[in-house]
Amino acid sequence: MKTNKILLGGIVAAVTFFLLGWLIYGVLLMDFMQSYSDQSLMKAQEDMIWWAMILSNLASGFLLAFILNWSNAKTCTEGIKIGGIIGLLMAFSIDLSFYSMSNMFFGFIPVIVDTIVSGILWAIAGASAAGVMRMLKVKE
Repeated sequence: MKTNKILLGGIVAAVTFFLLGWLIYGVLLMDFMQSYSDQSLMKAQEDMIWWAMILSNLASGFLLAFILNWSNAKTCTEGIKIGGIIGLLMAFSIDLSFYSMSNMFFGFIPVIVDTIVSGILWAIAGASAAGVMRMLKVKE
């Protein structure tokens, strides 16, 4: 059933977004992003609104699962390509918007870095969602 496929694919992608987002942005790139962006805009970790973070990841996961389903992605490789393209375009659009209308970023370098990292993150989430969705399709 397509609904189960999209639901599971979306949840797997959301978990991937959450875990990789924490690893990449919260650990590996934390110092870099802090040095290139206005930290007065950021909440302290203890003030974060976790339900909103979870819903944000779920929304991204379901968006990706719907697009993978509509594009009839059958393999992890197709998930990588589709997820990567969506991630690159979305991040570049949002980051350029912030860069053009705010003082959030201190220069253009974080726009490029975030765009590339988002493309990779979305590609990995696309592969994981497509893999799970394929497994469900095989069982049908």
